[in-house]
Formats: sequence, structure tokens, C-alpha cells
Amino acid sequence: MKAVLCPFRIGLALVMTGALTSLPETARSAPNILFVLVDDMGYGDAGCYNPHSKIPTPHIDRLAAEGMRFTDAHAAGPLCHVSRYGLMTGRYPFRGNSETWRRQATIESDQLTVGQLLQSGGYRTAMVGKWHLGFHENGYDQPLTGGPVDRGFHSYFGIRASTDIPPYFYIKGNRAVAPPTDRISANDSEGWSPIQGAFWRAGGIAPGLDLKYVLPRFTNEAIDVIWNHQQHHSDAPLFLYLAYPAPHTPWLPFSRYQGKSRAGMYGDFMMMVDDHIGRVLSALDDSGLAKDTMVVFSSDNGPVWYDRDVDRFDHDSSGGLRGMKADAWECGHRMPFIVRWPGKVNPGSVSHQMIGFTDVMATLGAVAEIPLPADAAPDSFDFSSVLLGKREEGNPIRDSLVVYSGGGVATIRQGAWKLIQGLGSGGFSQPRRVQATPDGPKGQLYDLADDPGETKNLYLEKPEIVRRLNSELERIHGASKTRS
Repeated sequence: MKAVLCPFRIGLALVMTGALTSLPETARSAPNILFVLVDDMGYGDAGCYNPHSKIPTPHIDRLAAEGMRFTDAHAAGPLCHVSRYGLMTGRYPFRGNSETWRRQATIESDQLTVGQLLQSGGYRTAMVGKWHLGFHENGYDQPLTGGPVDRGFHSYFGIRASTDIPPYFYIKGNRAVAPPTDRISANDSEGWSPIQGAFWRAGGIAPGLDLKYVLPRFTNEAIDVIWNHQQHHSDAPLFLYLAYPAPHTPWLPFSRYQGKSRAGMYGDFMMMVDDHIGRVLSALDDSGLAKDTMVVFSSDNGPVWYDRDVDRFDHDSSGGLRGMKADAWECGHRMPFIVRWPGKVNPGSVSHQMIGFTDVMATLGAVAEIPLPADAAPDSFDFSSVLLGKREEGNPIRDSLVVYSGGGVATIRQGAWKLIQGLGSGGFSQPRRVQATPDGPKGQLYDLADDPGETKNLYLEKPEIVRRLNSELERIHGASKTRS
């Protein structure tokens, strides 16, 4: 290991043992950061992204009106766990093993996370919500190690995965609040697909836990973090990562939301999510922290919304993009992404820069004036210059972007060109896989500048571009570091 890495290892050890007692000078002027990540929300659900949306989202729209809206932002993958891995580590998920989340921690102990980076710069760090990056599990009466409090967060309250994946129980710090000793039967909703509606799987559940109250519980916990910080830790900046497990299934809108959208159960639940985001934003306002807080909002991957749902409700959750959750097509991973930073980001601004979740670490490090160690976040590019209006739209932050579908199909972007190394969606949409014919294309190539809906496959017409993108993908796979 190179000598340049040693300061990071020492610094990380100090953070993990709590030995950093003096506040770095840069932290005194650094902003608080609230990162709100919702779950399975479509690019076209919020009104600020889709004027034809059938779902009122006034609080998300307010963030866009007061901040910058990105039109070409991408999750690290079109599924929950891979998306979060890229967000937390600044690494493409193919560089790790995010598939072990069911029983093991997927982030290694020597990998820097966003939380650890900000801790090293004097931030108080808290996480509330869905982790989905695994714990080292040895029984739910034992400590759950390798989770948020071992990966950069001073405090954690949440759940291990989605609210349709058992066992269902709350975690505080690294312990189950109550082990999942009861059992819940499976549930689904008539008139929806098997993975829509009030769907959850059978399994263990903690006594007294009611799935419909998980979303409001997390809102209350986040508000408590904000007020506790304002009252007891205002000498340091706050990083709060609020990872809602909604509008992912089960769709469980309270009665006051039912029938209030024009997009069925999903739209009603999305209205409830927006209201809870509004409650957290109000807590920032009421506590006096809002003026010094950068708020980042996004979704972890695309929605579970079929063509028949578009036809039934006249609501396009994809916002005109192709596909859905898990897909290599754009709706699987192109996300709403909004940043509000009072006094820094121009209200109502829009950026068409291509960015990815892996870029969050380098960007937040730059915002907090915390240098990234040489070996950390190899796939993270700093887009703070975009936020501050100091970078021309024609000057790209990153040259390329890699995403793998839920089925393992590689996708690479360079500029407007997009190559998918296979035929079909590679995810949930039909057809998932298509066998290539001897004279037909082996993959998909789209010019998103002219064809954002991915309707015209140019694979056979542009062989030189196919070769170039395949070479770039091979280079990135072989490189241990891509960040400049």
C-alpha cells in the first residue's frame, strides 16, 4: 500500500475510536447537510420534473424552486442495495460485493464512507431509515455490527432493508430495539401486480411493530435529530442521512391521503411521503438551521410502474423515460436529484450535467473542505462547481458513467451516447433478455440527445461508437482509480 494512504488510515482510526476531540477550523463554517433519499420513486412523479404528474408534491417542488434541479443524475444501480453502496462509498458497485447484504456487511471496514469522511472534518453524523447494506448477523439478541454506527454515523435508528423484506424490526445503534419474535403473514393487493400495492412478505416481526407507521416513525426520529443537534451540538455541523423506505412497497397511505392523488394507491402514498419531507423541512426552518443547511433530495432507483398503470391512471411515473426499476433503460436509474443551499445555489436553477450517486462523496468533501484520500472513492467526481454556478454546462464533470442493471447487464454513457451490452431491459421490464440473431445487434446503442426514450437502436449503424464505449468500459473495469 502506498505511503500516501497512511494519513487516511490513521484519521479513520481516530474517527472510529472517537479520538477526534477538537473541531477543525473548516468545520466552523461548513454547512449542515441533510440528504433525503426516498425509495422507488419515479423520475416523473414530482411536479417539478413532470408538469403532467397526477401526484401533488408541493414540498419536493419547493426544494426545486429554491435550489438546483438536475436532469441527468443517476443512481449507482437500479436496485436498492447497489444504489446505496455507490452513494455511501463513491465506488461503482461492481468493485465490491453488495449482494451479501442479507447476512453480512457489504462495506468493508477499511473502506471510507461519506459519513466517515464528514466525521473526519468535524461533523456530527446521524442516519435514520433504511440501511440495506447489511450487518454481520449472529442472532438478533446480539450486536449487529458493520452497520451505520460502524461505518461513519454517530447515531442510527432504522431498519435493515425494505418494509416488504422480513424480518421486520427497528435497530437503534447496533442493537435490535425488539427482536422479530412474532410472525406476520404475507399480503398483497387485488388489482395490482404481485410486487405492487400493500405487498409484503411473510416472516418475523418485532412485537407491536406496524408497517404502516414506519414512515412517520422515521420522520419523527429525523426531527428529533435536528432539534437535538440545535440544542446540544450546534458548535459542529450536522450530516443527517434520512433514507425513507417509501414509496417502495408496501404502499400504505393513511386514510387522509387515500383517493387524494390521481395515481391510485401509489400516488396517495407518494403524497404522504412528500408531506413527511415537508415536516422535516419545517423542523429545519423552526430550529433555525435551514439557512445554514444544504438539502439534497433524490430517489434510490426507478419505480415499479408498468405500461398498464400509465394507461389506467394517465400518470407516467417514468416521466417519458423507458423502463422501470431494475432496468438498464433510463427509468431504472435516472433519478430526480435536487440540491438546495441557501446563498450558494441559485434558486430555480437547472443543470443538465451527467452526475451519479458515486459523485456525492467528492462533492460533499469539497463543500466541507475535507480532502479525499488518494485511495478513496475512485469513481467520485466533484460537482460542487456546478452547484456554485462556476462551471459551464458544456464542460462535463465526468467523461463516462457506468451502471449495471438488476440482471447484471452493463451500461455505459459517454456524453449523449449510451451502450447497453445486451438486448432487452436486463431488469423487470419485458423483454428482460433477448437472444441476438446472427445478423442482428448484440447490444443497444442510443443517442439520448435525440432519443431520450431509447426507441431507436443504433448499434449496427454506429460500430465505431460501440467499439469506443466498449473500450471505455473495459478501461474502467481495469482501473483501480478513475477520479481525476
